[in-house]
Amino acid sequence: MAKAALEAINGCNLFGDKGASWSVIYVDIDAHNRNRSILETLLPRESSSKNTDASLIPCISYPCFATHDDCLYSTTKNKAVQWLKAGYGFKRFLWDGYGTVLEENNRKYYEKGEIKNFDKIECEWPIFFIYMIIDGVFKGNSQQTDAYQKLLHQRIMRDRYGDLVVPQYYYVSHDSVEAEKQDPGSQIRIPSSDCGPGTVFLWGQALYVISQLLVDGLLHINELDPIRRYLPSYNRPRKTGRYSAFQGLASGTASDLVVQVVLIAESMRLQAMMATYGIQTQTPHEVEPVQIWPPSELVKVYEYLGVNKKLGLQGRPPRPIGALGTSKVYRVCGLTVLCYPLTLEVSDFYLSHDMSLLIDDIKSELQFVGKYWRLYGRPTVCLLVREEHMRDANFKEMIDLFAMLKGGRCQGLKVRIGRLQNLLSSSCVEHLDFMHMFPAEDFHQKINMFSQLEHKSVGYQSLTDIRQAVRFSEERVEYKEFSDKPIWEVIEAYRNCDTMLGQSQLLGILLNRDGACFTFDDESVRDRIIKLNKQAGVIRHWSVVRYCSSLLENLVDSISPFITSLLVNGKQLTVGVIGYEEILIDVPLTPREVHQILYTKLQPYDVYQAVLQQEIIVYLGKLITTHKHLFSGILKIRIGWVIRAMQLYMDNYMKTTKTLDELSPSDVRKMIIKVMSVGDKTPHENMHPIHHRQIYGSLCRVPDNFYERVWIILSKTPRGIVVAGHRLPQQPTLSDMTKHELNFSLLVEQLLNRLDRPEYRHIIVEMIMIVSTILQRNTELTFDGEVDLDQLVANAFTLFQKDRQEDCEKSDDMKTFYDTTHNITVRYLARSAVNYILSSVPPANDNQEFCNVS
Repeated sequence: MAKAALEAINGCNLFGDKGASWSVIYVDIDAHNRNRSILETLLPRESSSKNTDASLIPCISYPCFATHDDCLYSTTKNKAVQWLKAGYGFKRFLWDGYGTVLEENNRKYYEKGEIKNFDKIECEWPIFFIYMIIDGVFKGNSQQTDAYQKLLHQRIMRDRYGDLVVPQYYYVSHDSVEAEKQDPGSQIRIPSSDCGPGTVFLWGQALYVISQLLVDGLLHINELDPIRRYLPSYNRPRKTGRYSAFQGLASGTASDLVVQVVLIAESMRLQAMMATYGIQTQTPHEVEPVQIWPPSELVKVYEYLGVNKKLGLQGRPPRPIGALGTSKVYRVCGLTVLCYPLTLEVSDFYLSHDMSLLIDDIKSELQFVGKYWRLYGRPTVCLLVREEHMRDANFKEMIDLFAMLKGGRCQGLKVRIGRLQNLLSSSCVEHLDFMHMFPAEDFHQKINMFSQLEHKSVGYQSLTDIRQAVRFSEERVEYKEFSDKPIWEVIEAYRNCDTMLGQSQLLGILLNRDGACFTFDDESVRDRIIKLNKQAGVIRHWSVVRYCSSLLENLVDSISPFITSLLVNGKQLTVGVIGYEEILIDVPLTPREVHQILYTKLQPYDVYQAVLQQEIIVYLGKLITTHKHLFSGILKIRIGWVIRAMQLYMDNYMKTTKTLDELSPSDVRKMIIKVMSVGDKTPHENMHPIHHRQIYGSLCRVPDNFYERVWIILSKTPRGIVVAGHRLPQQPTLSDMTKHELNFSLLVEQLLNRLDRPEYRHIIVEMIMIVSTILQRNTELTFDGEVDLDQLVANAFTLFQKDRQEDCEKSDDMKTFYDTTHNITVRYLARSAVNYILSSVPPANDNQEFCNVS
């Protein structure tokens, strides 16, 4: 509802025509896009603790119309109908105790496991029949409207004046509770009021009047929804006004969107060189009076938004402006401003040194803007080309990218390259009128616009004239033994060291022992690390760059939004070095909090991990917005284990002797995509079963409906499930949760994460699927004791050894078992499960088919 309200109110002046600039509502489009992502990720679920809720019906339909994804809308509505629809109305949610005779109103909170008592006797609310009637009218579904009209009129009461009244809810009486639990829907329910004066449920009564006006044709849907919320953004009427609004084209579809691209060259000689390849660019001087700003300067402007000293209100927090926000043209204090995206911002972090990564980011940025743009006017993306880009060996790839954009397409997206002056009329323009309240001279002094580089001559004529950066490699030598040696020996070793990696390690030892300010040969340790970092960056010596960046405790720009991106897509995150403490991240963090975690919990144990895990977070945060299917089956992303999976893939399927820290950032990103693409059913690229299980287990990926399968086992096991010596108890787990709850899934994930071998974790997952399948096909079966999954797997391995005629007592190495195909291991796992089940239940008749496995 908040998402829908923000869309409707954006650009609205609270005092109408008589309002001023300070009474205009501004909605941060990038923050709003995160709201959209949260909603669409959560649906059709209501929350972590509720699988569905009747309140989702007004959320996805009248009055909110919060999503226009037809598939998501249908799935959410059908799920609510399937689980909550009843004879007298809809249940609000499963195990809802409100209004029931068993609920004690004198307590604020339920006791542990108490909500289970309300199962099958939840109150039923006719108001949701009314919502379904209105939804049918908006969707043109007369069959749905007629069906719910009939259901509703069976439950409407008449008051003493003879007027029709909608009861708030219907409940089960004391005498009928047990009978209703035994046979749901068999008992007559009682309305919540006697329909007398002062007891009318006004909310339901108002909706009833609206629904009947719609059904009788006395009210049109456009009169009920004057701003056309029920239509997708691109079909709504064009809204005229000074401020941007959440609406798209006056006609057509979202696929008609064209992303406008402006190419800005940092200098005239760069512009001349680009022209020789047929790429027309503009310099900052040529686009005047329009100014080109870094996105960080726009952040300074937005800090004044909403400032009110009387109310003690501060402005927008100084968080980065996202891709959608930098695709607007801004008018502020008499200036026209265009910002280049955060991707092109100069950074101290080493990712900016990789041209291939930058090109991929530009493509992803354009795709993202094209997919999620919902404002009137076209998005205008400013691509800034710097001279330092020319020196990269892969700059020709950027030339190829610009040539592709010039052709009007970018991976299926329509783009238009042109001069900025020609694109302004069709751009989305945002007026930041709130800045007039502040002194103009202070504003102009505070803002630093992007400046053009000046040269005496044009200089470069083509790429062959430019001195390219040289790639460098050297022998890898470790200097860990110097950690315990005297300072003078470490310094002497540094003076005699002729490798950059060795120098970085020795400087790291000095930094840890004597601090950044320790000086020898008239230069401090910190200054030497900074200098070495720059030298390594020029020649693309990635191992040294990462090592030095970690010693300097660098943090990637805008890491917080990437963490948030993973969280809003329904994932949890952990960072940490394998074998040491893992830190769970399940709420958005500030950059300072992220920095503290990385350099206090990771760097002391592994210098490279402190920066590599930042890289992985950034790549995954970008990847989940464009390739969400790669994350299916993964609830908790353990960054340290993702790195383990990448190294396993490199060791076994890459023709290289390099370690992960030696790869370029773009190669690391490609490696992530390969690892995340490892499938479930078919091994990837003829992958050995053990490697498949190792990678699958490292990613914490599970099959579809896996957590529901765990619930099935738990419901049949009074003493719970045991993994690695830790128990998941049946009670109060089943009493406090339902099988579709996110909280239950997280509880199962917490149990599995105690396993320190990824291939073994995956075998445990396979065993759970097999045991649950047996229980599903033999519903009469239950367990007397606990289900020890470790013992079941051990028994399966023993059977495997016997068939291979191996000595079971001497051989406890399960590598051969892990490296056996799924079709074979499933036989032994199933035999072990069946043997355990047969030993846990009473004997059956000889002629009875006792247990069905297949």
